[in-house]
Amino acid sequence: MKLQNPHDKFFKETFSNLEVAKDFIQNYLPESIVKIIDLDTLELQKDSFINEKLQEVFSDMLFRVSINNNDAYIYFLFEHKSYISKQTALQLLKYMVEIWEMNIKKEGVGKLPIIIPLVIYHGSERWRVKTNLGDIIEGYNDLGEEIKRYIPNFEYLLYDLSMYKDEDIKGHVQLRIMLSILRDIFIKDARGIQETILKAASYLSELEDKQTGIQYFETYMRYIFSSYQDMTRSDFENIARKIEKTFIEGSEEIMTLADMFREEGMKKGIEEGIKEGIEKGIEKGEIMALVKTAIKLLTKKFGIIPIELKQKLQELDVSTLEIIVENILDMESLDELNKYIK
Repeated sequence: MKLQNPHDKFFKETFSNLEVAKDFIQNYLPESIVKIIDLDTLELQKDSFINEKLQEVFSDMLFRVSINNNDAYIYFLFEHKSYISKQTALQLLKYMVEIWEMNIKKEGVGKLPIIIPLVIYHGSERWRVKTNLGDIIEGYNDLGEEIKRYIPNFEYLLYDLSMYKDEDIKGHVQLRIMLSILRDIFIKDARGIQETILKAASYLSELEDKQTGIQYFETYMRYIFSSYQDMTRSDFENIARKIEKTFIEGSEEIMTLADMFREEGMKKGIEEGIKEGIEKGIEKGEIMALVKTAIKLLTKKFGIIPIELKQKLQELDVSTLEIIVENILDMESLDELNKYIK
């Protein structure tokens, strides 16, 4: 099993919720673009254009949408690395060409769809690279307009989270939480991360559906456990005490999660110094947390769950458990679990 990049996982888990993606577009894209986008047509595509070598530092998501009454795409490139690439515009151009080629294969030869490229960055230093392709072409800016028209150039939308203040972060609860945590994960110390966790929990108190709140609390805590190594058990105990004031459900979960993900998963693997141990530890922690969530949701919907079923859930892998958790609310009976459990 390949150790999944926690930044990639957190970003994609959050933006896979179409309501969150729509909310980002409404709140952060220029108004001139938003007003010609039909958000009701937004669809997440399964395609990714990042090669394996770059997956540790980039993530991407492609959405199909109607722009100005034409089929089009919005392409998100998420940078999660310690340095800023001067070649981002060139990378985007390459990915845009691949999207056009993919579209030609699917739809046939015709006019190319509009692609709006966005870059979300959350490194520890501010983004100081120009956002035009022309700025990285030697001598481009010294040319006259009659020559520039023969040379490709475009600009991408940049969202440097390191520059965002709390009041700049707006939108859906899950969106605010994701942007706040991504902003802080590389730049704040343990005390600062505690404050971020507590603020995120206070946002969750706005949700009417407490079960959704608990699920997203687990999502962002898994990300923090995987990405931030400097917090101790006493830090988590302190968070658990304080979180009761804003999100009591979270106070009941946090120490269990801390034990599962930090102590049984990451700490064990790191102390043994074995990469395989790290991977298996994190996977085991994820499985335990997902089993716990599945049992909680199933009990809430169907009442007491047989012990044999609980044991079978513990034998499943992460991806199967994630599918089960996502579909529980739509199930009519426990018998529907049989298609997932062999």
